[in-house]
Amino acid sequence: MASGKVSEVVVEGYDKYRSYIWGEGEKNTVWRFGAPPTYDIVNKLFEEGRTQEWAVGTLEEKVQRLLKSWEMEIFHKVRPQDFKTLNPETFTSSINGSPAAKLEDVLGIGGYNAFLQTTLPVNLRAYDPSQETSESSQLVFRGTFLRGFAIEVLEVYSDAPEIVYKFRHWAYMEGPFKGHAPTGELVEFYGTAIFTLDESMKLEKVQIFYDPNVLLGQLLKGPLLDVGEASTTSTTTSGCPFLRS
Repeated sequence: MASGKVSEVVVEGYDKYRSYIWGEGEKNTVWRFGAPPTYDIVNKLFEEGRTQEWAVGTLEEKVQRLLKSWEMEIFHKVRPQDFKTLNPETFTSSINGSPAAKLEDVLGIGGYNAFLQTTLPVNLRAYDPSQETSESSQLVFRGTFLRGFAIEVLEVYSDAPEIVYKFRHWAYMEGPFKGHAPTGELVEFYGTAIFTLDESMKLEKVQIFYDPNVLLGQLLKGPLLDVGEASTTSTTTSGCPFLRS
């Protein structure tokens, strides 16, 4: 997961938990890092750490696949026309009741930055999305979560067209975060989301509710590294962007 050539890790195949990565429909897709992502390592983390195992075809499994496929597209696809989970013309998303953002806005700042928007004063921000690009934000979290950032659906409260569900996100802090040493500990948080689908069963609106301070607080538990050590550790753990998502 930490390194490797594209030809060694990007092998056309099938992802058990996500759609719209491989196949004829993706032959012209433009990928953020030049090739489709592979999820073998984070899928292993998911299978080892999940608390629910939904049978294929159940409502919970379908919602979980939609969630994972949508998240994959947000982080790895560049052009709105390449998205299959949502309607690029009407799609909006919001975090914790923030103003709705269009797809172009989310793609412009990147998934992590969109999910970590804050109104805190700059001097109080453990992570400042206004100072990060889409690419730099992914390097930060990939360097912290060396095995990826797994997600599962815990419960589904309602079916389409307005799907309400509870989710859990987790990883292990095996790399540094913003100058803080890795702890090796489990990092997790819970949230609730609403997926609103249009008549074509494409996502039209996504609303996510969670406490980002729960996530960031766990990443600040490690002691501060000195400047030289932090720089060396960050460089050696960032790895290949194709390998983690």
